[in-house]
Amino acid sequence: MSMNPDKIKALITLLDDPSEEIFNTVEDELLKAEVEIVPELEKVWEMQPEGVVQHRIENIIHSLQFRDVKKRLKAWAAFDGENLLAGAWLVAKYQYPELTFEEIDQSINKIRKDIWLELNEHLTALEKVRIINHILFDVHGFSRNNSNFLAPQNSFICDVLDTRKGNPVSLSVIYAEIAQRLGLPVYGVNLPKNFILAYMDEPEQSERIRLTEGASVLFYINPINKGAVLGRREIELFIKQQKLEPRFSYYEPCANIETIKRILSNLIIAYEHAGQLLKIEEIRELMSVLDE
Repeated sequence: MSMNPDKIKALITLLDDPSEEIFNTVEDELLKAEVEIVPELEKVWEMQPEGVVQHRIENIIHSLQFRDVKKRLKAWAAFDGENLLAGAWLVAKYQYPELTFEEIDQSINKIRKDIWLELNEHLTALEKVRIINHILFDVHGFSRNNSNFLAPQNSFICDVLDTRKGNPVSLSVIYAEIAQRLGLPVYGVNLPKNFILAYMDEPEQSERIRLTEGASVLFYINPINKGAVLGRREIELFIKQQKLEPRFSYYEPCANIETIKRILSNLIIAYEHAGQLLKIEEIRELMSVLDE
């Protein structure tokens, strides 16, 4: 609900009330407002000396922003997570509430354009992938973050686009998004202990890329190994080496919601490693939104 601006201002002035009871009432009221009141709260935060009131305002701001991300993620999932990049953006918005979709979109489009200039329709699927690999990994320098593999930043798409370092899932999201914008049928495959891409054999290219029933995989792409091309046998070997029970889903494209869940699982591992219990709890909440 949108709250009367005068009421918000009046409530905000009460945030420094020494009475715990009054503060709790004010907090409850402010938490009924939408995320749009955050700039007002930030103004008041800046005017406060360091201490209790600043801390109280920070908590309210975080609660409003977290609730907003949860609401948006729920709406995204309700549409079957149609836009993969939007899902990745919402996960990043958990950490960077001010992040806009346009910022991510523009970064992806810049790279897409660099690749598009090199492509032509006479190229085979493999030749197209070679060009994507060259621009993405050699020219732009994307790679796996080997020095800090468990850092949460590897799961936030804005950080990966900035630093050019990520993990298998985030690099796959960027790769698949660019490939699909170029009209190529490349989709994520939820392979345990890695995350790869499948280049589908879709002779009928429709305007919107849709996975048709019975579309088969031409080959696989491994983004953390500079886009190395793999056949089914290499995937079988990997599954055997990792002592995994073979599953159909390890060879086929997964839904966008599965990809975003995988990013959230990686974040839980990252925060466990860093001992950030509150963040683990919140990421689990985001995860449960996708499980509904």
